[in-house]
Amino acid sequence: MKIRLLFLSVILFFLFNCKNNEKVNNSNLTSNNTRYVLDDGALLDTIQKQTFNYFWDGAEPNSGLAPERLHMDNIYPTSPKHTVTTGGTGFGMMAILVGVKRGFITREQAFNHFVKMIDFLEKADRFHGAWPHWLDGQTGKTMPFSKKDNGGDLVETAFLIQGMLTVAEYFKNGNKEEQKLTTKIEKLWHEVEWDWYTKGEDVLYWHWSPQYNWEMNFPVGGYNECLIMYILAASSPTHSINEAVYHKGWARNGDIVSNEKYYDEDLVLDYYEHDESPVGPMFWAHYSYTGLKPKGLSDTYADYWKLVQNQAKIHYKHAVANPKNYKGYGDSIWGLTSSYSVKGYKGHRPDKDLGVIAPTAALASFPYTPKESMQMLHKLYKDHDSLIGKYGPYDAFSFEHDWYNPRYLAIDQGPIPVMIENYRSGMLWDLFMKNSDVQKGLNKLGFSYQKSE
Repeated sequence: MKIRLLFLSVILFFLFNCKNNEKVNNSNLTSNNTRYVLDDGALLDTIQKQTFNYFWDGAEPNSGLAPERLHMDNIYPTSPKHTVTTGGTGFGMMAILVGVKRGFITREQAFNHFVKMIDFLEKADRFHGAWPHWLDGQTGKTMPFSKKDNGGDLVETAFLIQGMLTVAEYFKNGNKEEQKLTTKIEKLWHEVEWDWYTKGEDVLYWHWSPQYNWEMNFPVGGYNECLIMYILAASSPTHSINEAVYHKGWARNGDIVSNEKYYDEDLVLDYYEHDESPVGPMFWAHYSYTGLKPKGLSDTYADYWKLVQNQAKIHYKHAVANPKNYKGYGDSIWGLTSSYSVKGYKGHRPDKDLGVIAPTAALASFPYTPKESMQMLHKLYKDHDSLIGKYGPYDAFSFEHDWYNPRYLAIDQGPIPVMIENYRSGMLWDLFMKNSDVQKGLNKLGFSYQKSE
């Protein structure tokens, strides 16, 4: 079953909206060495604090949720200033827990912020329990992602719920007020009508709108970034899908399995189903796995650790091989994903490489490729700190085109501190995998998994 995935719909949207509004910054892309430290641990602390601050200092003031984007050049070409993103907020919730872990904020500060966020989400627009992709952070009303995408977005809701359940696990054994927060989160979790989004078929649909109903018509088959949506849908204690929806819809009756290789690495699952590309952008190996622990995770179709680790290796090998001889590519500059680009927003991958590197691709891959990701981190902070701003590395850059923008996207900044923490301590993986509903869902679908280290 052919579907258009998140990054494709985003690409089309951003191309339409950003085409004539893109501000190009030309730069020597060199460094003043003002931020560089030699010690690995201190450097990890630095980037975690900077990217955490996107969701803390940079949070939308009324809701506390994650701003869809922050443009340090103060240009907002595609969405109003108070636009918040639900999926990015899910990553941001986890980033705030990283802030507590690393001593950037206190547990009490985090708790108070979470109360603000959850209180806002309780009152915000929902559609059969699912939030839209974007909300107005001042009013809680839906902000259309595109004309017909003005209702429930089940994929973004899944990323949000993944973060919310992780927060609930963190506070569930706390004081009375913390337990009240956990109860509120559980209520919102129980109200998402995952089964309704099947339309009575053996597949989950991405969108529903009260105005356009099912006209977006995106049945979600794998493999892509949406594994977490199916696992949560199977885990719901109130609106669970049956196993056939996973095996027939997501796994496509077994056609999801791949026996092919790319850069001499097993693909494990089929990336071709979506747009005839041999391997996906790196966010496919990050979004579902900020909480869902891929190490030790397997089912009928895949060893998920091998899957995500091989994807990162492929991106690394591609940069080293550098078949298009792009300037700067190598063992310390690598990683392609959907991001800002020289013109608009693009989906970058090894087979569709435009010479644009997105730091999140390598830096959120620390659990999979620690040596290679550390090389990238040191290279950026030592030799290219013009590419680093208040909230960490900017979204994307190109040595080939002597280009970067001082701009950030929540969905790219969020996985960086979270996945680095999973590399350092496993904290977010451990919390999410302790959730009893999630364990029941994984068991229901026939997964083997590790609860915690």
